[in-house]
Amino acid sequence: MRLALFEPDIAQNVGAAIRAAACFGAGIDVIGPCGFPVDSKELRRVAMDYAALAQPTVHDSWEGFIESPSRGAARLVLLTTGAKTSLWDFQFAPDDLLVLGRESAGVPQNVHDGADARLMIPMAPGARSLNVAVAGAVALAEARRQLGRIIEAP
Repeated sequence: MRLALFEPDIAQNVGAAIRAAACFGAGIDVIGPCGFPVDSKELRRVAMDYAALAQPTVHDSWEGFIESPSRGAARLVLLTTGAKTSLWDFQFAPDDLLVLGRESAGVPQNVHDGADARLMIPMAPGARSLNVAVAGAVALAEARRQLGRIIEAP
């Protein structure tokens, strides 16, 4: 199981996602370009020592990510507010790759089209969206609940 952050805008969110990935035994991919330097102080501060447990694999572009070994043959599972399928109604697999969009703009149509599944996290009426790192943590927690175990850290 891996998280993939598409062109993130905010270093602190990537740091929080690294912590979530580490705590749930998942890998993490950061797909650039990013809205901050990937070696920024803010990212290191939020990730703390968790980056040693879930070392991010950084990709220069979506195309580079798609061709990378970390992509492999895993299903791309896009978390999006525009999905019709609930996270609770989806059956996760151990090698799924959970894709999270850019905070300011989500993902472009080609990423939507390339996803094997599109999921939404049900929320209270009037709520628009969760923070990207929180959404990733919710999805990882549900996947791990379904799979009945924590898989060894990558």
